[in-house]
Amino acid sequence: MSDKDCLFCKIIAGEIPSEKVYEDDTTYAFKDINPKAKVHVLVVPRKHYANVAELATADPQQLAHMAQVAQNIADQEFHGAFRLIFNTGIDAGQTVFHVHAHVLTGEKLDE
Repeated sequence: MSDKDCLFCKIIAGEIPSEKVYEDDTTYAFKDINPKAKVHVLVVPRKHYANVAELATADPQQLAHMAQVAQNIADQEFHGAFRLIFNTGIDAGQTVFHVHAHVLTGEKLDE
């Protein structure tokens, strides 16, 4: 399931280029084009869900897998420490309505 107008669905399909960090049958991870930390990777499910709440209800195993992918990225890119952020809704800063986790690491982050 995908949304033909969704930016991340187009990235996953290879219609828009991205700097891939990880991929498997259910998940795709790529570098954020506007990084907020030395390592800023977006982890997205291949299947389209609007936000993390929708994903948690529909497929909690996918959500858990995304967290594991984030840990693996942090292990490879830093010493395992990372911040995992989901923005849900316009007022929380969500600009692409395909659930995505921001993996931030590589330095001590401001609070």
